[in-house]
This record gives sequence, structure tokens and C-alpha cells, in this order.
Amino acid sequence: MKSISQLRRETDVPVVLADHQGFITYLNERWQVVFGWSPEELIGKTLTTIIPSSLRDAHNLGFSRFLSTGQPTLLNRFVRLKVKAKDGQEVDCEHFIIAEQHQGQWVFGAMIRPLGEQ
Repeated sequence: MKSISQLRRETDVPVVLADHQGFITYLNERWQVVFGWSPEELIGKTLTTIIPSSLRDAHNLGFSRFLSTGQPTLLNRFVRLKVKAKDGQEVDCEHFIIAEQHQGQWVFGAMIRPLGEQ
């Protein structure tokens, strides 16, 4: 399993990091190549910016539940979900999401590979 610091060094797969409030704090260069969003467009925005509207309620519920209970349902395993690209297209992807505590707060990271991409 990778750590948040290892995700920051990843160059082959799109990576996004977010803080305990769901605000995007980091995107790697591959993210912009694959999904079209630049760091300037997403850093400081909430994760729901890149989550299709049909999945936002489930995301908000799961995120809140994890922060309240510390019990993950989607962490540390591959999950198939969609990502909203800058052009509005919803891209089927394989997510691998991790969470770590830093200075008493949860930090989240995900490697998100579009399906069909090697």
C-alpha cells in the first residue's frame, strides 16, 4: 500500500490529494494530461468538483461517516467510479483511495486510472 508521500511522487497515474474537509490540496501533472484540469483550477476546491453529480450525495455521506467513525468502506482497495473531466465528460475509472492522519487530521489521496488506460 502506498503512502501519501509516495502518491506525491507518482508520475504515471493521475493523483489527487485532499484534506479532512474534502478540499483538494494537490494534483500531479498526469491529472492535467488525463482529465484536463490544471492545479490552479482545482486546488482549494472541494472534491465534489471532480465527482459527477449523480455520485455526490453518496460521496458526502461516506466522507462524513468515515470522519465520524473512522471506519472505511472504500479505502485501500480498487473501486470503479467515475470522474468528471474538465470538459464535463464522465470518465469510468479505477480508484485506489488511502487516508492517513497528519497532525491529528485525516488526509486523503487517490490514484485514479481511467479504465482502458495501461
